[in-house]
Amino acid sequence: MSSCSVLTIDLNKIRENANQIVRQCRDKGIEVIGVTKGFTAAHQIVTAMLEGGIAGLADARMENIMELRKRGFQNQITLLRLPRLSNVDNVVRYADVSINSELSVISALAAAACRIEAMHKIILMVDVGDLREGVLQEHVIATAAQIKSMRGVKLVGLGTNMGCYGGVLPSRENLGVLITLRDSLEQYLDYKLEVISGGGTSSLFLVEKDEVPEGINQLRIGEGILLGTDTTNNRVIPGLHQDAFRLRGEVIEVKDKPSLPMGEIGKDAFGNTPQFIDQGMRKRAILAFGRQDVYIEGIRPVEEKYAILGASSDHTIVDITDGENEVKVGDEIEFSLTYPGLLSASDSRYIEKEFKGERRNED
Repeated sequence: MSSCSVLTIDLNKIRENANQIVRQCRDKGIEVIGVTKGFTAAHQIVTAMLEGGIAGLADARMENIMELRKRGFQNQITLLRLPRLSNVDNVVRYADVSINSELSVISALAAAACRIEAMHKIILMVDVGDLREGVLQEHVIATAAQIKSMRGVKLVGLGTNMGCYGGVLPSRENLGVLITLRDSLEQYLDYKLEVISGGGTSSLFLVEKDEVPEGINQLRIGEGILLGTDTTNNRVIPGLHQDAFRLRGEVIEVKDKPSLPMGEIGKDAFGNTPQFIDQGMRKRAILAFGRQDVYIEGIRPVEEKYAILGASSDHTIVDITDGENEVKVGDEIEFSLTYPGLLSASDSRYIEKEFKGERRNED
């Protein structure tokens, strides 16, 4: 059955974005691992990332990682969310590396790895100010000492997260903390750490300005590859495509209606009290998707003269009065997506996925 909403994915543009970022980071001695959670690790997009030069993969969802393994992807995969204590067996079986901050979980990972005679790699997350996951700087050596004593796991690096909770921007100073800690930790461990992971897409701004501290050798990039944007720094990234993803919705009503509802205003279906501005009669199109399908605040019409007026669970209302083209029932209106919009649309079973530029295996 055909869906009334379609997410179109241009794989060529994803390849080109990946290639541009990989080349730019490689020049600074930085490896890029591709974050796949933004599109539920769809194998077509993962393949496009790899064809663009990405080597390692990363995801926050074990379900996605397990699906990648089922699909035959042999690349090194990092679990990007702190492992659940209840899921350590799957983590060591399907992920090569995981980020960690809790010793009780690392101990359980070690035991699980020993049971299958594996060696699981640990990246210790350090909180340098954003206040999401990570040990405090003064606890790094003591935590590393505990990890060093465990069989089945190996501490291979340090990492940090920026911008996702506190909105803290990466800088030479806060990323430099990782380098200082690395030097102390390597002296204590008596071996070199493989990975110093300096955040995600928001750190690309420092790459462009040549301000990444020497020694940061990994970035975890999702949004930049997929959308060519950097939400934390509120910018588009130069030289990248911003239109690899487009959402299309079918128009199911076109009417001229007043811009103010008539009657006493209560709560809407989501418990909010809507606010309206009287603009007189306006031409409005209703689309066959709503908040159950996609995060409405994460999409915007490609036609700049259109405006989303609001949405219920099943309908989205767009003001098309000032648009240049006539819109009729059965037509489609196209939307760009922010990263939160892409997360929701990719995960929605009500939105059909349409891939362009898929390469055929000639073997």
